[in-house]
Amino acid sequence: MKIISTVAKWLFIFGMPILLLSGSIAAAINSAWWYRYEFEKNGISQVTGLSPAELDKAATGLISYFNSGEEYISLTVTKDGQPFPLFNEREIVHLKDVRTLFWLDYRLLAGTLAYALIYAGFALWRRNKRQLASALVWGSGLTLALMLALGVGALFDFDQLFIQFHLLSFSNDFWQLDPARDYLIMLVPQGFWYDTFFFIAAGTAAMAAALGGVGWYLRQKRDPDATASPD
Repeated sequence: MKIISTVAKWLFIFGMPILLLSGSIAAAINSAWWYRYEFEKNGISQVTGLSPAELDKAATGLISYFNSGEEYISLTVTKDGQPFPLFNEREIVHLKDVRTLFWLDYRLLAGTLAYALIYAGFALWRRNKRQLASALVWGSGLTLALMLALGVGALFDFDQLFIQFHLLSFSNDFWQLDPARDYLIMLVPQGFWYDTFFFIAAGTAAMAAALGGVGWYLRQKRDPDATASPD
């Protein structure tokens, strides 16, 4: 029983970074206000020639597609009074690949959340708050360490991380778009992803710190002289 309890605890600890990171990613890709903020910050209306209203339409269309069962996106916007399909064939195929990654993120979020709730519920049912508190503290620490490492790496060479991510994530080169004619890269240039990366990392770290604080509080309440250990 001790071995099972220890394995379950470490699964919770190692699952916490996945849970919090996948949750932050899901929140970011579904936040229309974040798209609007980045569009304004990067002057996307001037770059694309699309009005703010049409950019809002593009953002909500992307969010809707990422959460839909549609295989390919079909999004029409208006520019200079003329409607036209926003994305070409290359961009449409790439967005399908991106959508697949986002659905993988949703599955990771659902799986790790389910396990975390079951583990926490079982620990509370057994009145084993000390083990739950320790798991929260260690999981939080692991998450914060990973976010710090990723953040430092991104600060030093985000461009290389960005390229390596695409090479590992996609089996084709459709992600290599032309900013002079492809609207997808105009809408979400590398600067957008740079900001989004740190937005996601900060959100993940904030949630980890909050859960770590809960764990510390429970640990101190249970045993004021105890210190966290990976027991």
